[in-house]
This record gives sequence, structure tokens and C-alpha cells, in this order.
Amino acid sequence: MKNSEMMEIAMRQSAEDMGCQAQDFLSDKNVVSPLRLGKNARKYLKEPITCNLISYGNNIVAATTKEVSDVVSEYIGKYEFYHCFETPNMHWLNERLMERGHKICFMAEYYLPDINKLPALSCAYEMRMLEQGDFEGLYLPEWSNALCADRKQLDVLGIGAYDGTRLAGLAGCSADCTDMWQIGIDVLSEYRRQGIASALTSALAKEILNRGKVPFYCSAWSNIRSVRNAVKSGFIPTWVEMTAKPVNIVDEMNLH
Repeated sequence: MKNSEMMEIAMRQSAEDMGCQAQDFLSDKNVVSPLRLGKNARKYLKEPITCNLISYGNNIVAATTKEVSDVVSEYIGKYEFYHCFETPNMHWLNERLMERGHKICFMAEYYLPDINKLPALSCAYEMRMLEQGDFEGLYLPEWSNALCADRKQLDVLGIGAYDGTRLAGLAGCSADCTDMWQIGIDVLSEYRRQGIASALTSALAKEILNRGKVPFYCSAWSNIRSVRNAVKSGFIPTWVEMTAKPVNIVDEMNLH
């Protein structure tokens, strides 16, 4: 699979997640469309969603409810598109959303592998490919990035690093949509800084590609450890998202 093919698939998926057209992400002008989750949207996307802003580096495509469409349109026309995903500008949007009962909720950066730079990495421990049936008993706090207890049926593939019989690191992928599987990674604290995370991530990415799917990786921009792992594993930043939800939902998240 070529990099250009993976990019096309990612843009098609983003369009499905928002209700816009894939070519909208290639425009040099911002696009605003009504928010509409497609039937093949990523499985973990949950309504209500007030608005979602996505950029692949060319513009902003914003999908929004009618209630805040005017605010979102003004915002993305007010600042350079890349400044819309950072402070202090995002405070302008958040303050106006709050007047209508909404808040900025999620911000994330997403990565795709560079097929020409996907490395063959190794570590000091035995690596074993795992299938869905091997995850029973692994839904524990230490593996909460690699596996998701709330969506066990989506955890389709993984690879573990074993120190004898002890699992030291685990990369898992979730079939979040038809053509794209998302990678998550966990390494026990005493085994970190030994190259385990990047060895597992790159190996899992290659296996996902071998199965005809596109691997993708998500990180908060401030999670330097995760960002470094993405880069070392052969992934490059591809798109960013910022999502707003009703105030009560955001506040409830902050209680946990």
C-alpha cells in the first residue's frame, strides 16, 4: 500500500466521521458542513457532538450543529487555520461555545505510517503476535492503552514482548472502522526506555498493512513519550482534530 493510498483512505474516513466530502480536506479554503456521523464512522465516536474541526494541513473542515454553526464559521475565518488548534485563539471559541452550553472537549494529533520509513525494529525480549482470543485476562489497568475493556469486540490483533513468561509490553489494535485499525501501546514502567514500545508498534503496523488495513496512531500533542514512539516507529503527523461537546458531558468527564 502506498502513502498516497493510505492518505486517501484516511480522508475518506474523516469525511464519513463528519458528513462532508473527502476532497474538502484538499481545498485551500475552509469548509463548514452540517455534522452527520456516517453509518461507517469510527466506532468510538459518540453523540452528542457539538462540532468537530479537522485539518490535514491545507485548511479546516468543520462539521457543526446548527446551534453553533455561526460561531464556528466566524472562528475558522478569523485566524490562520493552524492557529485555530492552539491557545490563545481557542479561548475565543470556547468562551462563545460556553454561552450556548458547550465546551471544547477533545484535541488530538493523528499519525499514519510512512511506508518508505517503516523500520524493522527489535528489542531484547521475545515478541509474539496475539489474536483476539489471546486477550482474555489482559483487560487490566496496565494494558488500558493497548486494549479497551468497553469495546473488546474491536480488539482484533496485538503483539506482546515477553520477559520469560511475563508480559513486559503490549501493542494492540482496535478495528475502529472498516479500513483503519488504531494502535495503542503500553509498557510496564520497569521495562521502559529499552526500545520495546517502538519495536512492538512498528511490528504491529507492518502486520496490519499485511492484512490490507491502514494502521493509525493517536496522541495528545503534549504526550512527548507517545509522540517520540510514533516517530521512531515510522509514523508521521497527518491530521489534527478538535471536538466540542455539551458542557454537562465535559464536566462529567472531569469528575473521573
